[in-house]
Amino acid sequence: MYLVTALQMVEPDVGASILDRLQSPEPLEMNLVLHDLVNEIAQAKREFTVVLDDFHLVDSRPVDAALTFLLDHMPSQMRLVIAAREDPQLPLARYRSRGQLAEVREADLRFTPAEAAEFLNQAMGLNLSYQDVAALESRTEGWIVGLQLAALSMQGVQDTTGFIRSFTGTHRFVLDYLLEEVFHRQSAAMQDFLLGTSILERLCGALCNAVMEEAATPGQDALEALERANLFVVSLDHERRWYRYHHLFAALLQDRLARTQPDRMVQVQRRTEAVARARELGLL
Repeated sequence: MYLVTALQMVEPDVGASILDRLQSPEPLEMNLVLHDLVNEIAQAKREFTVVLDDFHLVDSRPVDAALTFLLDHMPSQMRLVIAAREDPQLPLARYRSRGQLAEVREADLRFTPAEAAEFLNQAMGLNLSYQDVAALESRTEGWIVGLQLAALSMQGVQDTTGFIRSFTGTHRFVLDYLLEEVFHRQSAAMQDFLLGTSILERLCGALCNAVMEEAATPGQDALEALERANLFVVSLDHERRWYRYHHLFAALLQDRLARTQPDRMVQVQRRTEAVARARELGLL
């Protein structure tokens, strides 16, 4: 119903009968409804783009199936843009192989040093040196929210160089954002995995298994789930073997582990040291 209503902003006559059918108490064959909708869209007189924002909030197999049908039969007049924090449950590999998918991902959105300088000094009204901008861009890894939170925190600060040197994931603004928007949104099992593996500089399935011991989810599965969710994990190869956490996110996780589970922090450190020795000996 939302989709048809949006389409009517472009073509007022599209989907009028479909809305009536959707509001009927009678059961519907959704593929027939979608088939009729596609035919009506095909009659549109101009090209248009439909944007589905915050699609990560949708958790519905029927919606995913309906959207897949629409994509597979989409008329040439229509383009679809999906904005989401994680990959939607759609056959992306199929669309990618056919050249039907354009992707804008984290690496594409990351600010370059020049873009960071323009944002910090012009948009945010700071007067940072090239060295300070480069240091902050490296510390945030070009993450725009991190840059913005840092810029807000630096308003009125005299020693900006000292501030940037101490800016980590435990800064109160960054801490609040990462806790509210990222960490607390994860399941208890995933939170446990994030905390338990946070002190690893590099992550792979075997290392995570060795450190976590009795984790509910195998390490490789957890890492791939984090990557699909774009959850501040950086892939270090093209084989989905090695990863690392974003620097600010890792600092947050390590701080939270030390604050909330200090005994476990010591245990994890010991296991990590044992794993490191095993790797040096070629045993892992």
